[in-house]
Amino acid sequence: MSSSLPGSRELPVSQYDLGTYMGRVRHSIGITDPSTLLAGTSGLERAKRLVTEYKTGKLEHMTPELWQAKKIVDSTLHPDTGEPVFLPFRMSSFVITNLVVTLGMLQPGLGTVGTIGWQWANQSVNVAINSANANKSSPMTTAMLAKSYAIAVTASCSVALGLSRLVPRLRVSDGTRNVLKRLVPFAAVASAGALNAYLMRRGEIETGIDVRPVLSDAEKKKLEEEGKSERDVPSLGRSQKAAKIAVYETAASRVFNSSPVMIIPPMVLYYIQQKASWYRSLMEKEWVKARPRVATTIPIGLNLGLIAATSFAVLPLALAVFPQQQQISADSLEEEFRGKGGSGGNVWFNRGL
Repeated sequence: MSSSLPGSRELPVSQYDLGTYMGRVRHSIGITDPSTLLAGTSGLERAKRLVTEYKTGKLEHMTPELWQAKKIVDSTLHPDTGEPVFLPFRMSSFVITNLVVTLGMLQPGLGTVGTIGWQWANQSVNVAINSANANKSSPMTTAMLAKSYAIAVTASCSVALGLSRLVPRLRVSDGTRNVLKRLVPFAAVASAGALNAYLMRRGEIETGIDVRPVLSDAEKKKLEEEGKSERDVPSLGRSQKAAKIAVYETAASRVFNSSPVMIIPPMVLYYIQQKASWYRSLMEKEWVKARPRVATTIPIGLNLGLIAATSFAVLPLALAVFPQQQQISADSLEEEFRGKGGSGGNVWFNRGL
């Protein structure tokens, strides 16, 4: 994020009011905008240069070009390390990366091996995304990472296989059974996704994450006069309670993100296949009937398109439920932080994404 770049003059956090849900939604749309992926190395360096020029006083006012530069920087650089997040694991690439795995999971007749393989691939992607976007003040050890990864993959595959075998045995109508079959892979994704987020970041709960005092406007101005920024303010210490909030909220946001994707596309596709005259007309055409592969690809393509549209729409809504840079009363944390809060008695921490 822009806060990790040199300079004592902080940029406005956002163009929008992050104290409101809709303000955070509009801000999250920028963070998840796939167009920022096209900036490349040269575009990122140019954006960093513009942001640094503002922070060092060479640019006086925010301009549309500078806001765009900030968007590129915020969506690319990790707020704790200042290093670029690997492109496939950025939140701006979240939907695109997951669509690759989703396409595999939608293939008909996967069987046990195929189901396990694609659930493993999905959880591998989740592990990478959760790890890349986690709070970096308490990095996990390799042993903890491997253990959490194994548990997440096992849980995902168990849910997927268990539901796949349960659904055919249910005493329900064929139509209901078909709908439930469509929901199986996504139910596994939703449940394992939240578990994955928790497992991959539980190290933060054990060691705590850095909390810093919230500064008043006067304190911010004094820092600027001294040629320092808010990042130069030392941490008050590591809080396990703050870490729990960060991890639990991130896990919850994964559920908020995956639930609509799990439900809406399968239901809409089922409606199209059962009720839409244009779909029946298309599938009855001779050139479609003569090509079984085309007949199979059409519903998969429709489903993938519905998933993509739903995912792009839902991701900013899910990320905005909880603020990324979160403030909390110091008195609500461990004893060592009580009475040490900054403005309003509050401290702040990076929740991660």
